[in-house]
Amino acid sequence: MDTEEFRVRGKAMVDYICKYMNTLSTRRVTPSVEPGYLRDCLPSEAPVYPEPWDDVMRDIEKKIMPGVTHWQHPRFHAYFPAGNGYPSILGDMLSSGIGCVGFSWAASPACTELEIIMLDWMGFCK
Repeated sequence: MDTEEFRVRGKAMVDYICKYMNTLSTRRVTPSVEPGYLRDCLPSEAPVYPEPWDDVMRDIEKKIMPGVTHWQHPRFHAYFPAGNGYPSILGDMLSSGIGCVGFSWAASPACTELEIIMLDWMGFCK
Protein backbone atom coordinates (compact mmCIF):
# COMPACT_ATOMS: atom_id res chain seq x y z
CA MET A 1 0.00 0.00 0.00
CA ASP A 2 1.51 3.31 -1.01
CA THR A 3 0.82 6.74 0.47
CA GLU A 4 -2.03 7.59 -1.89
CA GLU A 5 -3.84 4.31 -1.36
CA PHE A 6 -3.34 4.72 2.41
CA ARG A 7 -4.92 8.17 2.17
CA VAL A 8 -7.94 6.80 0.30
CA ARG A 9 -8.33 3.73 2.51
CA GLY A 10 -7.79 5.78 5.67
CA LYS A 11 -10.62 8.12 4.74
CA ALA A 12 -12.79 5.13 3.91
CA MET A 13 -11.95 3.59 7.30
CA VAL A 14 -13.04 6.75 9.07
CA ASP A 15 -16.30 6.56 7.12
CA TYR A 16 -16.68 2.88 8.08
CA ILE A 17 -16.12 3.69 11.77
CA CYS A 18 -18.62 6.58 11.64
CA LYS A 19 -21.20 4.35 9.99
CA TYR A 20 -20.53 1.63 12.56
CA MET A 21 -20.97 4.06 15.45
CA ASN A 22 -24.12 5.60 13.94
CA THR A 23 -25.77 2.23 13.25
CA LEU A 24 -24.56 0.39 16.33
CA SER A 25 -28.04 0.16 17.78
CA THR A 26 -29.14 -1.95 14.81
CA ARG A 27 -26.60 -4.68 15.62
CA ARG A 28 -27.00 -7.55 18.04
CA VAL A 29 -25.31 -6.63 21.34
CA THR A 30 -23.55 -9.95 21.97
CA PRO A 31 -22.53 -12.57 19.42
CA SER A 32 -24.58 -15.66 18.72
CA VAL A 33 -21.62 -17.69 17.53
CA GLU A 34 -20.18 -20.92 18.89
CA PRO A 35 -16.53 -21.44 19.88
CA GLY A 36 -14.46 -22.17 16.80
CA TYR A 37 -16.89 -20.42 14.42
CA LEU A 38 -14.19 -18.33 12.79
CA ARG A 39 -11.90 -21.22 11.79
CA ASP A 40 -14.59 -22.50 9.41
CA CYS A 41 -14.98 -19.02 7.91
CA LEU A 42 -11.32 -18.52 7.03
CA PRO A 43 -8.95 -20.34 4.69
CA SER A 44 -6.75 -23.01 6.25
CA GLU A 45 -3.64 -21.11 5.15
CA ALA A 46 -2.71 -17.46 4.81
CA PRO A 47 -3.01 -16.13 1.26
CA VAL A 48 0.14 -16.06 -0.83
CA TYR A 49 -0.79 -12.71 -2.39
CA PRO A 50 -2.62 -9.79 -0.79
CA GLU A 51 -6.37 -9.75 -1.25
CA PRO A 52 -8.13 -6.64 -2.54
CA TRP A 53 -8.92 -4.22 0.28
CA ASP A 54 -12.64 -4.26 -0.51
CA ASP A 55 -12.64 -8.06 -0.04
CA VAL A 56 -10.92 -7.67 3.32
CA MET A 57 -13.53 -5.16 4.47
CA ARG A 58 -16.35 -7.45 3.31
CA ASP A 59 -14.77 -10.25 5.33
CA ILE A 60 -14.60 -7.97 8.37
CA GLU A 61 -18.33 -7.32 8.16
CA LYS A 62 -19.36 -10.84 7.20
CA LYS A 63 -16.95 -12.95 9.27
CA ILE A 64 -15.52 -10.87 12.10
CA MET A 65 -18.43 -8.65 13.13
CA PRO A 66 -20.74 -11.60 13.92
CA GLY A 67 -18.29 -12.54 16.69
CA VAL A 68 -17.90 -9.06 18.16
CA THR A 69 -19.43 -7.96 21.45
CA HIS A 70 -20.41 -4.33 20.82
CA TRP A 71 -19.34 -2.67 24.06
CA GLN A 72 -20.67 0.76 23.07
CA HIS A 73 -24.10 -0.59 22.09
CA PRO A 74 -26.85 1.37 23.87
CA ARG A 75 -28.29 -1.89 25.23
CA PHE A 76 -24.99 -3.30 26.55
CA HIS A 77 -25.02 -2.73 30.30
CA ALA A 78 -22.20 -4.98 31.48
CA TYR A 79 -18.65 -4.29 32.53
CA PHE A 80 -17.60 -0.74 31.68
CA PRO A 81 -17.59 1.57 28.65
CA ALA A 82 -14.72 1.07 26.25
CA GLY A 83 -12.42 3.96 25.40
CA ASN A 84 -13.43 4.40 21.80
CA GLY A 85 -14.88 7.88 21.64
CA TYR A 86 -13.92 9.86 18.57
CA PRO A 87 -11.04 11.73 20.30
CA SER A 88 -9.65 8.38 21.52
CA ILE A 89 -9.85 6.91 18.01
CA LEU A 90 -7.99 9.90 16.58
CA GLY A 91 -5.35 9.53 19.30
CA ASP A 92 -4.93 5.85 18.37
CA MET A 93 -4.52 6.82 14.73
CA LEU A 94 -1.83 9.36 15.57
CA SER A 95 -0.05 6.96 17.91
CA SER A 96 -0.10 4.23 15.27
CA GLY A 97 1.13 6.64 12.60
CA ILE A 98 4.08 7.78 14.71
CA GLY A 99 4.80 4.18 15.70
CA CYS A 100 6.65 5.19 18.84
CA VAL A 101 8.04 2.41 21.02
CA GLY A 102 8.09 3.94 24.47
CA PHE A 103 9.61 1.28 26.67
CA SER A 104 12.32 3.57 28.04
CA TRP A 105 13.33 7.22 28.08
CA ALA A 106 16.15 6.57 25.60
CA ALA A 107 13.70 4.92 23.18
CA SER A 108 11.44 7.95 23.21
CA PRO A 109 11.91 10.83 25.63
CA ALA A 110 8.65 12.55 24.65
CA CYS A 111 6.61 9.36 25.08
CA THR A 112 8.11 8.57 28.49
CA GLU A 113 7.81 12.11 29.81
CA LEU A 114 4.25 12.53 28.53
CA GLU A 115 3.27 9.28 30.25
CA ILE A 116 4.77 10.47 33.55
CA ILE A 117 3.04 13.85 33.29
CA MET A 118 -0.32 12.21 32.50
CA LEU A 119 0.07 9.85 35.48
CA ASP A 120 0.95 12.84 37.68
CA TRP A 121 -2.14 14.68 36.47
CA MET A 122 -4.25 11.65 37.31
CA GLY A 123 -2.65 11.40 40.77
CA PHE A 124 -0.90 8.08 40.26
CA CYS A 125 2.69 9.22 40.69
CA LYS A 126 2.46 11.74 43.51
